[in-house]
Amino acid sequence: MFHANPEPKDLIPELDSLAVAATSAHELMGGIVALLHKNLLKYNWVGFYMIEKEPAEDMLVLGPFKGSMTPHTRIRLNQGICGAAASSGETVIVDDVGADSRYLACSAETKSEIVVPIFVAGNVVGELDIDSHFRAAFASEDKKLCEHAAKLLGTWIESHPSS
Repeated sequence: MFHANPEPKDLIPELDSLAVAATSAHELMGGIVALLHKNLLKYNWVGFYMIEKEPAEDMLVLGPFKGSMTPHTRIRLNQGICGAAASSGETVIVDDVGADSRYLACSAETKSEIVVPIFVAGNVVGELDIDSHFRAAFASEDKKLCEHAAKLLGTWIESHPSS
């Protein structure tokens, strides 16, 4: 459903409905990125990165996303803003990516970013990453919405261990 200029909090009931109806984590991630990208015009790129365990080092691997293609389909946990959020377990908001040396440039149009870790049983398993073409695009209401979406996915994964 498309809302005319919704506030981030207005989308929480729809996110909750997606989680109830989802039959897989991948389906839920796809629904979340579609809902946020379509309804919040300053959310220019919305995607998930999930941690894959590998012999040499764990990697963040691109999952469902909406927006321009990104060259960053695999990110080391010690790289970029995405790696910082996954390693620290904390939400990272960057108001001006040009002023943050951690930023891995994907698009010259990206001006700000929010990355929210996803927890399952207390461990970071992935993250929700959102870029905006506007500086300082992510206020406290955006942080609450994105953390809610990440928590929904983590809770869904925890309650469906075989999925």
